[in-house]
Amino acid sequence: MDVIHTRNYPSPLGELLLGDWQGALVLCDWRIASNGYHSDSRVPQLLNATLQEQATPLLAETVAQLNAYFTGHRRDFDLPVRLVGTPFQEQVWQALRAIPCGKTCSYQDIADAIGNPKATRAVAGAISRNPASVIIPCHRVIGKNGGLTGYNGGTDALYIKERLLALEQGMRELAF
Repeated sequence: MDVIHTRNYPSPLGELLLGDWQGALVLCDWRIASNGYHSDSRVPQLLNATLQEQATPLLAETVAQLNAYFTGHRRDFDLPVRLVGTPFQEQVWQALRAIPCGKTCSYQDIADAIGNPKATRAVAGAISRNPASVIIPCHRVIGKNGGLTGYNGGTDALYIKERLLALEQGMRELAF
């Protein structure tokens, strides 16, 4: 059985579990009890791997980039990411990467972007299973009416989504 090397990251908005599998980031998941820690059970199962806390250069770089992001000095991430899910989920997660920092779009926009305009609910389901929150910016997806909807940590975690969007809005106003 393979190993996903992990470390916890105490972000200003809550703890994230980071996971490095074979030199690619496979986890950046909020450690919020209401979401049942889905990603850290689903991802290892899909990779036939176990979780083991251990420092790696990729995890150190992930922490450095997250620190820069949360202090407003980085808008996007330059990390090797391995998306682990169904082909549909992976397609949705790739579409999320195209949303610029400080911008938002709707679930319908993502469904349109992947060429499946009737799949709005399926898109929402795929987004809720994003194993690399913040890095794959699912927080940038809002309701068609412009309101905040769910977030990876569950409805109790909407404050995280709101704060990430506010952080990015502030970055957008700064000149880099």
